[in-house]
Amino acid sequence: GGWVLLQNCHLGLEFMDELLETLLTAEIQNDTFRVWITTEQHLKFPITLLQIAIKFTNEPPQGIRAGLKRTFSGISQDLLNVSNLPMWKPLLYTVAFLHSTVQERRKFGPLGWNIPYEFNSADFTASIQFIQNHLKKIDIKKGISWNTVRYMIGEVQYGGRVTDDYDKRLLNCFARVWFNESMFDSAFCFYTGYKIPVCKTLEQYFEYIQLLPAMDTPEVFGLHPNADITYQRNTSADVLDTITNIQPKESGGGSGETRESVVYRLAEDMLEKLPPDYVKARLVKMGVLNSMNIFLRQEIDRMQRVITVVRTSLNDLKLAIDGTIVMSEASKNLRDALDNMYDARIPQVWRRVSWESSTLGFWFTELLERNAQLSNWIFQGRPKVFWITGFFNPQGFLTAMKQEATRAHKDWALDKVAVHNDVLKLTKEEILSPPSEGVYIYGLYLEGAGWDKRRSILVESSPKILFVQLPVLHMFAVDST
Repeated sequence: GGWVLLQNCHLGLEFMDELLETLLTAEIQNDTFRVWITTEQHLKFPITLLQIAIKFTNEPPQGIRAGLKRTFSGISQDLLNVSNLPMWKPLLYTVAFLHSTVQERRKFGPLGWNIPYEFNSADFTASIQFIQNHLKKIDIKKGISWNTVRYMIGEVQYGGRVTDDYDKRLLNCFARVWFNESMFDSAFCFYTGYKIPVCKTLEQYFEYIQLLPAMDTPEVFGLHPNADITYQRNTSADVLDTITNIQPKESGGGSGETRESVVYRLAEDMLEKLPPDYVKARLVKMGVLNSMNIFLRQEIDRMQRVITVVRTSLNDLKLAIDGTIVMSEASKNLRDALDNMYDARIPQVWRRVSWESSTLGFWFTELLERNAQLSNWIFQGRPKVFWITGFFNPQGFLTAMKQEATRAHKDWALDKVAVHNDVLKLTKEEILSPPSEGVYIYGLYLEGAGWDKRRSILVESSPKILFVQLPVLHMFAVDST
């Protein structure tokens, strides 16, 4: 009749199979016996064990209101009354607000934090303990040492988890703006409608927190309103991916077109459009030692590999669907290609040798466009303007451009040359000739900012426009000595 608690079971996945076998075969005499297990999410966790279990998920609450409620539910009236100084309660509430903010920013992914950190209640407790000790020791005439408070919160308590320089700068910005003398001003607010309440009891705090909006705009966390669109879109994509992944993979007995015939037709269509293999002899004529031609050869080698992998797997897939070769468990790549192509996703074996894309259609179109740029470069001469995002190694392209400039200027040293750029007011169609030095490039986008073409400066993003294409850039090398 007792209970067994097994913790962190994602660290002992082999034992989980044994546990399942024990639970299914053992004769348990008492109906009150229970097995509790705790685990993190894990792709290889036995699905059968999950299916027979009652599942309970413990996640941080969504929104500032829910986050503050959860934080204040762990605070006692004694802690609220621990100091008679008027600064104590506003500081306590501000740390609680910061705690909810850093937790909530995680849902925005890289827009919120470059790296997802495991902030938890221990960070809040340690910060409160520090402020409590600091207030005991301060000289009333001198007041709070704000530099100390900001350092302890932004660099030690919360900042101790932060490993990215930009994330550290962001956290210190929150500490600088919220932790200063102005926070005791009645006009102070974190964002419109989010003030520091003047309360004496926990009940009053809960009453105030209950009046906060149930849904927060991203601006509360210092983000642009467009961040919410990105978050909602990513959440929807995750849900749809999960639904797609749990769909039955076998063909049904209905009268509609089977999965195999759909994929067979798609494979034939792609094979028809797939470009031919490259002829290396053409590259030799162009000049083997030219730095740009060396880069071109490396790009063509990688593109040839993609074309070969795609052609081989499509031909094998057709043979497997026809029954000429066996699509057994051993040919995992063929099974994966069949499932992904039917769902309009990129097969794993293709993705490994190529690039990321949202759908199979976009990926294949990009394959044709990337190939067209390289083919035109070989047969029609160097392009006037380069599609830089169509290269496997854009950094290598800029390095080749630097090498070219260094050879043109005999007194320049390669390690002293820096890349500079000018954003032009022209589109790629308006470029009629290449620059005298350097290269013209296009295909770069801005996320999180807009572009004023008339003044050639960065501006705030327009509402509901997540990405803005930059005009053509002139990239050129400058001797920095």
